[in-house]
Amino acid sequence: MDKFSKYVGMDVHQETIGERVKTVRRDSLTLGRLHRAGELSAVWVPGEAQEALRDLTRAREDMKHLQRHAKQRLLSFQSRHGHRYTGKSRWTQARRWLEGVTFAHPVQQIVLHEYIDTIRACNRHVASLEQEIERAVQDSPVWPVMEALMALRGISLIAAVTVVAELGDLRRFDDAPQLMAYLGLVPSEHSSGKRERRGAITKAGNSHVRRVLIEAAWTYRHPARKSAILQRRAERTTAQIQEVSWSAQKRLCQRFRHLTARGKLPVQVCTAIARELTGFIWAIGRPARFSTT
Repeated sequence: MDKFSKYVGMDVHQETIGERVKTVRRDSLTLGRLHRAGELSAVWVPGEAQEALRDLTRAREDMKHLQRHAKQRLLSFQSRHGHRYTGKSRWTQARRWLEGVTFAHPVQQIVLHEYIDTIRACNRHVASLEQEIERAVQDSPVWPVMEALMALRGISLIAAVTVVAELGDLRRFDDAPQLMAYLGLVPSEHSSGKRERRGAITKAGNSHVRRVLIEAAWTYRHPARKSAILQRRAERTTAQIQEVSWSAQKRLCQRFRHLTARGKLPVQVCTAIARELTGFIWAIGRPARFSTT
């Protein structure tokens, strides 16, 4: 019996080694078997216009990243020399305070103005790219979908363009959970037997859309209401989309308060809201008709 087990182990070991051999012939046979069994799924390939719009939104995101780092370097330089801004206002007033700060050595004053000029240059680049985005989407065939998504609270023009440019036709997702999984907003799972253990989100898929959705989720911390800006956006859409957007706002605002009352961390609450917001985005974008070529 021991001798038989020994030979069985050798056969299993040899078979495992054979499966690790990768050749074109083996891959072709494997793909043929999967195709015959219907296990292969089509891959969505974006068109040239879609790629161009995606490059534009990612360039703007890169400029925002440089802008944020430039501000951090300036504030670190001020902090090293004992100059700390104690106000709680926006960056505009903090910048005015920075321009009035003086140093004992002339070279340090030059460094200060160089940092400020760098931030101003980043601001100009970001504004220029945002103007290019506004011009590019006006004549785009996907503009009706972007306009429909902007009826949702927290989804501005930049967020709507990012979602459509990165995801393309939302009709390629069979249901909302599939889109949530594609964006990496579903919890990871390490279950074995009867034990179920779920962890942090998978963070798989498109990180650009995941980022804008989590930022949009933060706006639902306030009570549900139809602001003037949001109402003007909604009026440019159909009655069905307006109903979906208002239902989304009521549910997500209540959900935000409920999760916060349960003691969840703000980052966890925003992630959960972003996951549910993805479902409403799928509901609005799926019935829309547009071309991504």
